[in-house]
Amino acid sequence: MVAAVLPARVRRGYALGSVATGTFGTVPGLLLLPYLTDTLGVAAAVAGLIVFVPKAWDVLLNPIAGRVSDRSVSPQGRRRPFLLRAGIALAVTFALIFAGPTAPPALAATWVVVAFLLCATAYAFFQVPFNAMPAEITPDADERTRMMSWRVAVIALAILLSGGTAPLVVDAAGHRAMGVYVGLLLLVGTLGAWVATRGVAEDPTDAPTGPLRAQLRVALAVPDFRRLLLAFVAQALGVGTLLAGVAYVARYLLADPAASSVLFAAFVGPALLVSPLWERWSRRWGKRSGYVVSTVLLVVGSLALVTTAGEVPALAYVAAGVAGIGYAGTQLCPLAMLPDVAAAATRATGVNRTGVFTGLWTAGETLGLALGPGLYGLVLAAGGYVASTGGTAQSPSALLAIALGFSVVPAVLVAVSLIPIRRYGGSHG
Repeated sequence: MVAAVLPARVRRGYALGSVATGTFGTVPGLLLLPYLTDTLGVAAAVAGLIVFVPKAWDVLLNPIAGRVSDRSVSPQGRRRPFLLRAGIALAVTFALIFAGPTAPPALAATWVVVAFLLCATAYAFFQVPFNAMPAEITPDADERTRMMSWRVAVIALAILLSGGTAPLVVDAAGHRAMGVYVGLLLLVGTLGAWVATRGVAEDPTDAPTGPLRAQLRVALAVPDFRRLLLAFVAQALGVGTLLAGVAYVARYLLADPAASSVLFAAFVGPALLVSPLWERWSRRWGKRSGYVVSTVLLVVGSLALVTTAGEVPALAYVAAGVAGIGYAGTQLCPLAMLPDVAAAATRATGVNRTGVFTGLWTAGETLGLALGPGLYGLVLAAGGYVASTGGTAQSPSALLAIALGFSVVPAVLVAVSLIPIRRYGGSHG
């Protein structure tokens, strides 16, 4: 029988999987676009497309991964085997992305596309089952919120560690060494979650037997799921755009490549402290309320990042801190609301479509994060940014594009998400 209250080792150990999700969600968005434009010499618009294509593949693959894990049967559990197998593949293929040739640009870009496609495939078969587990291992909505508090704290730590140190590894030892380093981080996270969830009971409700298309229609017919999905996609797009601009802002506006690590610390660091506070807010005033307030803070902080155009690092770091406080809540609240919706749907229908729900969810998140660097690349191209392997001075319009793509564009996208959030019913937990 599924336990309502989980052992502390499960809550904390499950969260270790977020070392992988946080790292993979951060490093490609942070380093892959500048790697293509400034190391391989690929034009900005083309580089944005290269970053997007493997992620677009994941958008199609995630619902399939959810369906496959829904129908999986194993003595180790419905979802756990995917954590191990896909996690190992994820670590290896990530290292391969940065292990290819650096010239000519066409060959180098082809290597990146193929390796990134393989990596994105492995990630789909890790992330979707990982996200599905909370709805199946406890029926208690508050317990799921506590799980998400640990998970968001680990996500923040993973983003801080990977986003803060990966650029330093690049500066010290090059992109190949960075690929191996990040691959090891991914391996630690996936193996940690796999070990910690050993022996945990799962909801035995059977998966649906109909075709995938029909199951997707059923999931999308749930109003609150649609609202959560739309909000989360808009926010993922905004955050993905913001992350893509960090290296450019540090290099061209703050005139210090190392400032990218400081910006990351200012953005992610507050989440390590405020995640428990967002959990308490959610339990006292509701998850939707926490989601609205944290979204507003993320919008305000993002808008304030336009101060990077004034080349005043202190103001940029304060703005990043405000955005980071909001970002923590915009991770915890929806990640706790999703399993509530999936569990409510299972109770109402007697059929477990959790993998389908999480497959669609991760597809939407992947789409947003994938479009972010692509959108930022288009903003750079519109501003006249000049790609160069050796570095070059940029025009005033290009510098303005760097600043606006890092601040105003993400703020507008995140603000749009408030529309579906406010319509969420909130009756599932």
